[in-house]
This record gives sequence, C-alpha cells and structure tokens, in this order.
Amino acid sequence: MTKVMTKYQLEHYEKKIDRHFRPLIDSQELLIKQYRTEATNNVVKKLAKKMGADKILQQMKDAEETMKAAQASAKTFFEKVSKKDKKDLDYTFERDHERISVSDCEDQLRTWASDLVDLELQQRPEGKQLKDLKDLRQKAMDTVFESGTPDQLQLALDKVVKHIGITWAVDTSKIKAIAHN
Repeated sequence: MTKVMTKYQLEHYEKKIDRHFRPLIDSQELLIKQYRTEATNNVVKKLAKKMGADKILQQMKDAEETMKAAQASAKTFFEKVSKKDKKDLDYTFERDHERISVSDCEDQLRTWASDLVDLELQQRPEGKQLKDLKDLRQKAMDTVFESGTPDQLQLALDKVVKHIGITWAVDTSKIKAIAHN
C-alpha cells in the first residue's frame, strides 16, 4: 500500500525548502539591489540628457533657487517689519502642491531609469543567478506536490538541491558523540 503524505508533511517540506532557498535568494537580491541603486543613478543622468530633460531640470533648479532666495528675503523683510512696527506676523510660506518641482521630475526619471536598469540587471550574472535560484526553488516546490511518497520525495529533493551545493538529508554520521561528565 502506498503511503500518502499528510498536509502537515507537505507544509514541513514547504518550510524546509524555504529554509534552504531563502538565505541564498535574499543574499542575491541584496547584491542586485546594490547594483540597481548604482546603475539607476547613472542611468538617470544619461536618460535626462538623452531626452533633453537635463536642460529643463537645470532651468527648474535655477528658478527654484531664485524662488527660495526671494522667499528667504521676503520672510526676513516681513519679520523685521513686524518686529520694528510691533505688528503680528500673519504671513506663512507654504509650498504650492500643484506646482511641479525638480524633485518631481527627478523622481519620474528615476522610475523610468529603474525600469531600464531592471532589464539590464537580468542580463548580469547576479540577475541570472537570482532567476536560477527562484526557478530551482519553484522546482523543489513542484516536486513536493507532484511526488507520490515521502521516500520518493526525499530522493527527488536531494537531486534538486544538489545544484546549489547542499543535500536534502543532513548527514549526522560525522557528528561526534558528546561525552557527559
């Protein structure tokens, strides 16, 4: 009679697969994040120049700096007048949220650049390795749900995970017995 795996056994295999693959995938994703940040910063500049947005951004930066200087002068002026004439100062400088700022434009460029970088990262060895790890993890999960018996599953999973340099069943024969005093 064929032994069928219980729901709890299947959940155990899912968790074990995650224990094996999660650290490797997390490490690879962290490495790719580092490349993504560096590459995105470089691509933003190139993309802005290629699109002609760099000139517009520079004009906006200059205008914002001029505006900030004018606001600072206005604030100083009204504060001095208020103190001199002993009048209440009821003037605030709030950002007009309907205006497009340089940072809004740069954020948009960063989004576009990030999409381009993601495509490029898939071609790097790190990106390919991340995809391979995720595919192998999925293969291990498929193996769990497609396997007939626990014994078959152990052998099948051992074949799957040997590609990443680990064994499914941990060999405990090398562990020395601890002498109790």
